[in-house]
Amino acid sequence: MKRILRFTASWCGPCQGLAMNLETAGLDLPIEVIDIDVHGDVAQEYGVRSVPTLVMLDENTEIKRLIGSRTVNQLQEWAQ
Repeated sequence: MKRILRFTASWCGPCQGLAMNLETAGLDLPIEVIDIDVHGDVAQEYGVRSVPTLVMLDENTEIKRLIGSRTVNQLQEWAQ
């Protein structure tokens, strides 16, 4: 089953914009939010060096990655 990991931080402005765009995009995938300040070990495990970062997994295998904020249309295209 595919899912998205959304790496974020409370101090990150672009992360907040991405969160709003993800809500609007209506992606049909579960999204797990990971605050890098709380779960730095998970961010390190996935090699996340900047936020916002989206990682799409199929089971536990990474199949796509997106770094930086994106528009609703870009998110919908990426999730296809």
